[in-house]
Amino acid sequence: MPQDAKQPFFQMSGVSKSFGGAVALDHAELTVRRGRIHAILGENGAGKSTLLKVMSGVVQPDEGTMHFEGREVSFASPAEANAAGIVCVYQELSLIPDLSVADNIFASNPPRRFGMIDRRAQRRQAEEALARAGAADINPLAKVRDLPLSRQQMVELAKGLAHAPRILILDEATSALTAADVARVIEVLKRLREEGLALLFISHRMHEVKALADECTVYRNGRHVMSFEAGTRSDNEVVEMMIGRKYQHVFPDKPANGRTTAPVLACRDLAWNDTLRGISFSLQPGEILGLGGLDGQGQRELLLALFGVLRGCSGKIEIDGKAVSIGSPVTARANEIGMALIPEDRKTEGLMLPMSLRENLSFAALDRMSTAGVIDRDRQRSLVDRMMELLAIKSFSVDAPVGSLSGGNQQKVVIAKWLIRQPRILLLSDPTRGIDVGTKQELYQLLRRLADEGAAIVFYSTDYDELIGCCDRVLVLYEGRIKKELVGSAITEQNLIASALDLPVGQISPSTGVAL
Repeated sequence: MPQDAKQPFFQMSGVSKSFGGAVALDHAELTVRRGRIHAILGENGAGKSTLLKVMSGVVQPDEGTMHFEGREVSFASPAEANAAGIVCVYQELSLIPDLSVADNIFASNPPRRFGMIDRRAQRRQAEEALARAGAADINPLAKVRDLPLSRQQMVELAKGLAHAPRILILDEATSALTAADVARVIEVLKRLREEGLALLFISHRMHEVKALADECTVYRNGRHVMSFEAGTRSDNEVVEMMIGRKYQHVFPDKPANGRTTAPVLACRDLAWNDTLRGISFSLQPGEILGLGGLDGQGQRELLLALFGVLRGCSGKIEIDGKAVSIGSPVTARANEIGMALIPEDRKTEGLMLPMSLRENLSFAALDRMSTAGVIDRDRQRSLVDRMMELLAIKSFSVDAPVGSLSGGNQQKVVIAKWLIRQPRILLLSDPTRGIDVGTKQELYQLLRRLADEGAAIVFYSTDYDELIGCCDRVLVLYEGRIKKELVGSAITEQNLIASALDLPVGQISPSTGVAL
């Protein structure tokens, strides 16, 4: 550890912040040191993001002080914090889709020559920033809208590094990344630590915390719970600090016997462009069917095709043994099909952030709340209250903007708005991305309860533990095809990895996860 790593580089003391009637921070504390990676842990709604937004000038505290290199500071805007060397990379992208990667990286301060943007210098500096972020393969002239979400997140990281930070904050900035990109980011952050930067990161992935953190701080209900050296507390101890109660078994028990009922959904030779290539499978009521494989192998497109989003699909889809044509989400959600899709990106695909919690919960089921085109307010109130209670959605008011809720509660809203329709077939695309362990556990219990009540569920996840713990069967996709079907005890991490890499099952070392 460098000598100056023992001294506080940045400190926050007694920081409090409320939004309306909701207390986000309650006399919170934080000490940051140079040349250290500091993990900020806690459930969604624990105050982590608000704390870092205060630190980076996005939010002004109601009370409390901040000291940077021994001097008291306050930042009226992110620009002031950036100028001081504090840069935050958020889970929510700040990129402009129609601009190039280079334009986005230097949107606020492009290099200039004779008063004009120096395009050659901008491209060169963008290439340097991308290389520093471990994303040298991204073309700086590419339009951001043409990049997948995981690559856009790498551009966001490069944009942060282009500001030459002294303190770099990553707020769930790895949640949208592929496993390969996460590995690159881990190496990047370790290199930045060696260069003397102070790094803070929020992650709900405990393996990332183990791989990176030198120090951890846990928050709960807006208050500082404990700071400790990484590796000095067990996973269970850390989780119990976060949730404030004993940590129970994460995944609910699966049914003892396999299901033999007639399938509610059958897919035959489904194809779309070069992304889906002859997909065939069936799904029974009460079953949780997992979709595995490396990211980008057609899993998301399969869910979109089933829900009627994609145009130009070929093949056949059957519901209750009868061929159907699902040309739009309106058709998919109709009572005779009864399908619902929980999208990957809740903020852009699942919610209207400025609108109220009540309105967001009502969107998917207005026909069930209306008579002759007029909303029955009593019926709406009853359904909304029932969903709030069922999913334990935390908000000080159903009229609050849904954007003011924590990430975990926002995800619950996305799920709840579809559960109002009582879908027979539920499609989920990486639904636990960026939510805390307590909320994940609630979601796992909910999925199993829905399955036990007869719902048929297709569950795509990039987390092997979720596929192993939740699913009755897993279809592993590779280059748009189903490469392997794993059932029961065959659903193991080694088999999932081997199938994802198109290797024979058993060709992965259980101890290292490396191909034999």
